[in-house]
Amino acid sequence: MTRVKLQGVSPTSMARLLYFMYTGQVRVTEITVCSLLSAATMFQVSNVIDACCVFLERQLDPTNAIGIANFAEQHGCQSLYQKANQFIVQHFSQICQEEEFLQLSAIQLITLVRKDELNVQEEREVYNAVLKWVKYNEEARGPKMEHILHAVRCQYLTPNFLREQMKNCDVLKKVPACREYLAQIFKDLTLHKKPIVKERTPNTRRVIYIAGGFLKHSLDVLEGYNVDEKTWTQHAKLIVPRSGLGGAFLKGMFYAVGGRNNSPEKTYDSDWVDRYNPVMDQWRTCSPMSMPRHRVGVAVMDGLLYAVGGSAGAEYHNSVECYDPEHDAWSNVKPMHIKRLGVGVAVVNRLLYAIGGFDGVDRLNSVECYHPENDEWTMVSSMKCSRSGAGVANLGQYIYVVGGYDGTRQLNSVERYDTEKDTWEFVSSVTIARSALSVTVLDGKLYAMGGYDGEHFLSIVEIYDPAKDTWEQGVAMTSGRSGHASAVSYHQCPIHCDHLDHNISLEKPPS
Repeated sequence: MTRVKLQGVSPTSMARLLYFMYTGQVRVTEITVCSLLSAATMFQVSNVIDACCVFLERQLDPTNAIGIANFAEQHGCQSLYQKANQFIVQHFSQICQEEEFLQLSAIQLITLVRKDELNVQEEREVYNAVLKWVKYNEEARGPKMEHILHAVRCQYLTPNFLREQMKNCDVLKKVPACREYLAQIFKDLTLHKKPIVKERTPNTRRVIYIAGGFLKHSLDVLEGYNVDEKTWTQHAKLIVPRSGLGGAFLKGMFYAVGGRNNSPEKTYDSDWVDRYNPVMDQWRTCSPMSMPRHRVGVAVMDGLLYAVGGSAGAEYHNSVECYDPEHDAWSNVKPMHIKRLGVGVAVVNRLLYAIGGFDGVDRLNSVECYHPENDEWTMVSSMKCSRSGAGVANLGQYIYVVGGYDGTRQLNSVERYDTEKDTWEFVSSVTIARSALSVTVLDGKLYAMGGYDGEHFLSIVEIYDPAKDTWEQGVAMTSGRSGHASAVSYHQCPIHCDHLDHNISLEKPPS
């Protein structure tokens, strides 16, 4: 044939490919990239395919990530397809606000929300995104709601939220099977059953934050330990120095609660509550508690922050209050049976446990458990040792209690409570006996940090592996301290959408 007609490629794209073949140069821009990638794929010009993929990867943002993923899949660009999907998973919270999200097919949506590594602060974000997708074309999508709902980890929604949805959501009213499914989950949650699905594990920067503490005086430091890089980094300082504070992460924010400002100029117990934004590296004040709480226990349950016990001067508290971050307001719940200073707290299956402490006379081995449904505390099995100022954290069905002070000496013993069997047992001891330490959990291991051994303020970090029942040395803190608060953050990465590279040039080395 004297003339061959090429189907499915534009003249300009063909011209650019020919120019590349003779010169080794091609210019990729926002306008040309899609047609050029299609042509380069058709003729298997791998250098140009790679250049187009690199260009599109640099252009990824919440408005176009789904489109780029679909385009990459159509053209067999596996690396770009994977990177676009990683971006979607990482920035799900922003992407579900975009028009592209509403154009997903039901299968694509289910595949996305099933992913373990979906980066959300709470499961409510996923549920709301799914509901928004269904409402976009309710007539066609409503019947698919039941199937999609099984991909959402509804076991990690709060009972109050589920109750509100079952009562008020128009979509659920039209699909009785969905309401029945959520009603069963609601029942399991209020019976404190163990969730049958695991929590999501976002593939994001994991940082252990440590706030405040005491070393000669109360500290205003906030440090973060990057587990992947094994480095400690200084962050924005606390608004007020304090020790004996409680800390927890809630909806992506680190809360520093109560404590004491023990400085050379003055000493006072604090009702202060501050919250730290790790993305902005900034603190801001929240509504204070109803009373000062020094050596307070702090935990998160049902999207609320609980402050348990503590003291104000010589007054020891059995009172408990909880904070709603949506309304920036504190409210009282039923007091504990016993006053507890230096109390350890943990939450397992929506039950809040208050462990040990000091009532003003004795160190305690007693443990009580708070049921949010009936606003009641019940006594459970006591620890084998009396202790206050222990480090407490939960891992699976177990609550671990590390070290502490028994009234005469610092302890190195560690015991754990089986919440299903209501029994205590000893596990391997830490290397150095200490109290006023902090314990947190990451990657299925306990991190026991700092504390006071009776003479020295410690910077030591020990890591416990429950599978081996062994402790090993971690990277020490930058300085010794006791009475600090710690919590783990799974960062949501900020997005920079101001693309600087609007075009890319590729030069092939001459053959």
